[in-house]
Amino acid sequence: MQKTISTKKMTKKEWLLQRRTGIGGSDVATILGLNKYNTPYQLWLDKTGQIEVEDSDVSEAAHFGNVLEEVVAKEFTERTGKKVRISNKMYAHKDYPYLKANIDRDIVKENAILECKTASIYLTERWEGDEIPEQYICQVQHYMNVLNRDYAYIAVLIGGQKFVWKKVERDQELIDIIQEKLVEFWEVNILRKIAPPIDGSQATVDFIKEHYKYSETGKEISLNKEFDEWITKRNELKDTEKIVKNSINEIENFMKQALGEKEAEIGITPQHLISWKPQTRTSIDSKVLKEKYPDIYENVLKSSTNKTLRIKEIN
Repeated sequence: MQKTISTKKMTKKEWLLQRRTGIGGSDVATILGLNKYNTPYQLWLDKTGQIEVEDSDVSEAAHFGNVLEEVVAKEFTERTGKKVRISNKMYAHKDYPYLKANIDRDIVKENAILECKTASIYLTERWEGDEIPEQYICQVQHYMNVLNRDYAYIAVLIGGQKFVWKKVERDQELIDIIQEKLVEFWEVNILRKIAPPIDGSQATVDFIKEHYKYSETGKEISLNKEFDEWITKRNELKDTEKIVKNSINEIENFMKQALGEKEAEIGITPQHLISWKPQTRTSIDSKVLKEKYPDIYENVLKSSTNKTLRIKEIN
């Protein structure tokens, strides 16, 4: 029998805490490295309770995604004739109860589910033809695994004006791969509290900057020789970075010279369109503001503190 927990009367914080007890659909892309906004390391900190549960206001995109979920579900019914129903439950896998799922809708009289999405107009190409963003494919395959469903539908409202729906068949080979990764993450990283490796993604850069922004003034610690090896590798990569940057500049300068010699703004090749146009940016001249309106300047000053990583060799 399917293991479920009712979510109907849960507060937002209670629901978020319950999500910490397992791996849900929105965690799948993160564990598989498909989420550019979150990393396995951040997810590990969350699932092991090392960071506070964030139940404050969600982003505008997430807010309207929730608001428009019912709109997308109704439009799916209008276009397909298929009836759907809300399932106020958190489902758990029969063999791995920490693999969980909160589905958007059940399809009536079909062994299937509906996942409702909204997307920016700039992501239209990711939904063209048979295309579906890979993170959503993995998400619904996870749901089919947990609920033992045969197929799923994904419906998306793009830019508030284009509606697309698609059927996703159960892919057992992909499910097995996903399940293996999720089980490993839970049983190794979560239960044994072994941190996933730090990666170089911007999401991790931003997270570490915010999470470790405080420190004791002047406090020193000893680090082992492995850090010297990391520093050597970093220096080598910095040298490579300079070479690559210079090579990129060389190519771009060649293009700019070709356009500049003809006083042109646009160049057309057999496969590309190159533009090099003036762009005007309006900004406040802080020097003039300080000289002419010192009182206003003082009132609009804003202080911010950032930690800067510097490395120097010990002689």
